Amino acid sequence: MKAVLYTRVSTETQQVSGLGLDSQLATCQAHALRLGAEVVAVVTEAQSGRTVTKRPELQRALAMLAAGEAQVLIVAKLDRLSRSLRDLCDLLDLSARQGWSLVLGDLVDTTTPAGRVHAHVVGAFAEYERQIISQRTRDAMAQAKSRGVHCGRKSQQSPAVVRRIVSERMNGATWQGIADGLNSDGVTTARGASWAVGTVQGVWKSDAGAQAYEQALATVARSIQAA
Repeated sequence: MKAVLYTRVSTETQQVSGLGLDSQLATCQAHALRLGAEVVAVVTEAQSGRTVTKRPELQRALAMLAAGEAQVLIVAKLDRLSRSLRDLCDLLDLSARQGWSLVLGDLVDTTTPAGRVHAHVVGAFAEYERQIISQRTRDAMAQAKSRGVHCGRKSQQSPAVVRRIVSERMNGATWQGIADGLNSDGVTTARGASWAVGTVQGVWKSDAGAQAYEQALATVARSIQAA
């Protein structure tokens, strides 16, 4: 039996420092030894665990398994592989169709029927926990907004550009019209790029955009009162 060992951290900084990778690798190697498996590849990734499809190193490991170059994928912990029940179930189904096994070092060994059942159960709880965290975040943001706290991201654009976007939008300009106007005037984004609908909307939704909007409203209100 041949094995591919998969380790993952969330950032490139962690990958360079080796933080967390050494312990993952040691766990994977111990399970390979227990199974009597020959390690043919050690695959390391520095990517978010939100989805498996955007992780090129994991996809490379899966390609090796599909090609028959290895018969088992060993991962130190479930959350190093995925926090999504759907992803986990898809990988379990894929392994069954292609004839390879999945070992999650902290939980199960899907070379056995009982291990496969356990993997589904644990995956369900992992997905539940992720949904609970997301719901708490949404509730907290809703509470903040109800108290008048703006939750948008900060804008790196100059105050003059922010005021222009807010002013033109308040006067009825379309998002595309604002972007076209900025581009035609030779105004670039903070990163030196051309304007698009999404970048204009980003400024409008930012903290700076919200402040400019409130200032514009206050100016209008003062004008009305003075009239």
